[in-house]
Amino acid sequence: MVGPERPQFVLFGSSIVQFSFSNQGWGAILADIYARKADIILRGYAGWNSRAALEVLNQIFPKDAPVQPSLVIVYFGGNDSMKPHPSGLGPHVPLNEYIENMKKIALHLKSLSEKTRIIFLSAPPINEAKIRESESLSVFGDLGRTNEACRKYSEACIKLCDEIGVKVIDLWTSLQKRDDWLTVCFTDGIHLSSEGSKIVLKEILKVLKEADWEPSLHWNSLPTEFSETSACYPVAPDGKTTINISEATFHREMQWD
Repeated sequence: MVGPERPQFVLFGSSIVQFSFSNQGWGAILADIYARKADIILRGYAGWNSRAALEVLNQIFPKDAPVQPSLVIVYFGGNDSMKPHPSGLGPHVPLNEYIENMKKIALHLKSLSEKTRIIFLSAPPINEAKIRESESLSVFGDLGRTNEACRKYSEACIKLCDEIGVKVIDLWTSLQKRDDWLTVCFTDGIHLSSEGSKIVLKEILKVLKEADWEPSLHWNSLPTEFSETSACYPVAPDGKTTINISEATFHREMQWD
């Protein structure tokens, strides 16, 4: 293990998670914001549904691990919502089973430790026309994916989280608050562009800031590792002191709350 020990934030989900470090994605930005504060650990598996996630849950989050995550952000639902294939193959999971799978995932994560916090992301909307036009997705043929199905699975996820006391972000609604969401939020109609990721990140930071968790996991509340003033830092204009840049944010194109 690399030290010093920091809080661990685990991103667990399908392609929305696996690709979250691409195209200025929300995972990459989160890692930048929490630099020197928490370790962002990626456990993303493109193509997976909640059934596949449940099968390996104990391997990814063993209950006897010496260190348990401080935060787990979970996303499954988009693949589950796809239409069933006549062969019986494919990612479709019936809505009732999806709800039960997500409940089992949440209860397992809750059991890891009293300090493990959880945020679920609901299924985001899609641009059906862009999916049909996408060269990168054409190899899959008809994906059987509709915005209406995404809505149903999103609402089911939100309802479940309300019932079991888990924080949830309504991505289906959040992305559609932008008038131009259809054209700017996706790279291929499904996966998030940098603009789509900014919306996801903004909602995550809002939850982290407003949650009454002790300790707070908002980036402004966590200590910065090795934050002491150092003689190796840039020399200040007075020529006698240095400028502490351990918490500098001037490199960011956007400043996050």
